[in-house]
Amino acid sequence: MAIITISRELAAMGDETAHELAKLLNYRFVDKLSLEERIKSYGVADRKFEKYDERKPSLFASLSQDRDDYLHYLKTAIFAEAGSGNCVFIGRGAGAVFRNIPGVLSVFLVAPGEIRNERVKSYFHCDDRRARQIIEQSDQNRVGFHRYFFDIDWRSPDNYHLTLNTGYLSPAACAELIKNLLEKLISEEIEIQNLRKLRELILSQRVVHHILYEKEIPIHFLESSSSENAVTLYGVASSQALVEAAVSSAREVPPVADVRSEIQVVQEYSVMP
Repeated sequence: MAIITISRELAAMGDETAHELAKLLNYRFVDKLSLEERIKSYGVADRKFEKYDERKPSLFASLSQDRDDYLHYLKTAIFAEAGSGNCVFIGRGAGAVFRNIPGVLSVFLVAPGEIRNERVKSYFHCDDRRARQIIEQSDQNRVGFHRYFFDIDWRSPDNYHLTLNTGYLSPAACAELIKNLLEKLISEEIEIQNLRKLRELILSQRVVHHILYEKEIPIHFLESSSSENAVTLYGVASSQALVEAAVSSAREVPPVADVRSEIQVVQEYSVMP
């Protein structure tokens, strides 16, 4: 199994390239709409998270519980989509979510400023000044989104296997280049590693969801890692009783066989609701 993530500047032909690639490889295409539908299937209104969608949250939003809920459900939806088989993700931080995971190919699409400007003018039917404003705002939002939620530099080539310039390459040409690189980098052995790691990520996410959203145990900054059905919990709790409740709840999630706690106890710890 393989996963391709595509990050893109505004007006760098991201959706067009992702569609071409998915069609060429016969992979599933996963975009904003796909993830929103998946999140809604969990009983969450997508309107609740609009203020976080590929943008840096405001100061107030960054301090709210909605911020943590957004990242939790976004990762849950991304893992669920990936678990359904070979797929191409466009945007939504998927490249950062799957960073350093075997069997994942990350691509960044760019285009020269003047070409982006002309494309935005054509799409939005606006003048040069307005087009530049739209591009600048989009770039700021995407830089802030990736820095805030994933602590990475969105534009850094270190985060990608391949960067392509759609000012000179068509979506079809980009799709062919990505396909060729995929065939050279992703072996059958790596695909098996990818599937194993994805199962671990999904299990870890299910454990977090069960503790926080089903059992409603207040463990702050809760994270989980898993290996061969053994789970380790990380976070901050205000009492040892809450730690024990979290460990007990984690054991309820199949196929968890063993639970280890690295949760720190800090008396009277609290965060803004």
